[in-house]
Parts: sequence; structure tokens; C-alpha cells
Amino acid sequence: MRQKHYRVRLGKKERLLLQQVVESGEDKARKITRCRILLLADEVKGKTDEEISDALDVCLATVHNIRKRYCREGLKEALNEKPRSGQPSKLNGRVAAKITAIACSTPPDGHARWSLRLLADRVVELEIVSSVSHQGIFNVLKKTNSNRT
Repeated sequence: MRQKHYRVRLGKKERLLLQQVVESGEDKARKITRCRILLLADEVKGKTDEEISDALDVCLATVHNIRKRYCREGLKEALNEKPRSGQPSKLNGRVAAKITAIACSTPPDGHARWSLRLLADRVVELEIVSSVSHQGIFNVLKKTNSNRT
């Protein structure tokens, strides 16, 4: 077994906080798993990364990364997720309102009702957004409908 580069030494307050998060079960599962990793990685427990990985059914790299983040950045950063990259949503509240208004209007000639694809085409045609899928339209209408009840 090789020597660990990132040794976790939890203080009493940190250990108590982690145990409270795990026992409450109110936080996200990923955060609870990170707490469990740190509790098992604490030198008081003396568990190896392999033992922690097997016990919690997580990847070895996850255990290593949580140890590393705790040692370099602290407890708060080790527990909480960093923002993920990705394209921001094009369908904000104003756009959603316009989509809903179009969906409530009379459908085009030759159609008995609006389809998701027709709505997507009309929204692009009216230059409300540059592009949108029928699934995006579905998600907007689903949220709008669930807010009514």
C-alpha cells in the first residue's frame, strides 16, 4: 500500500457536522456520500481508499478527489458541488410566457390543434428564440401546466 498524499484529519466540529448531515438524510445524496467518504477517510477510522470505495460503492477516483479537495480547499468546497458547464437555457420566463400564449391561440389553418413541432417552428419563425426542439416546448408547457394546480 502506497502512502496517501492527501490525509484527512477532521476536527471534532467537522466530524460532528458531517455526522449530522449523514444522519439527517435531508441533503442531496451526492453530498451525503461525500460526507461518508470524509468520515471514513478520517485518520481516526484509518480506512484505505479501496475500503472506502467498496463500502460506499463509489469509484476510487471519487474517493481520491474528495480527499484532495478537502485538503486543498477545505470542508465546504469538498462537500458542495461546483457549477457545471453547459449551455444556459434559452427558455426563460418571458419566452415561456410567449410560448404558452401561442399554444393557447388558434392553430394554423389545416390543423385542429397545436403540435409540439408546430409550436417549435412558430417560435423560431417569430424569432422568439433562434432554435428550440419540440422537447423544449414540451418542458415549458409541462411546467406551465403543473404551476396551475
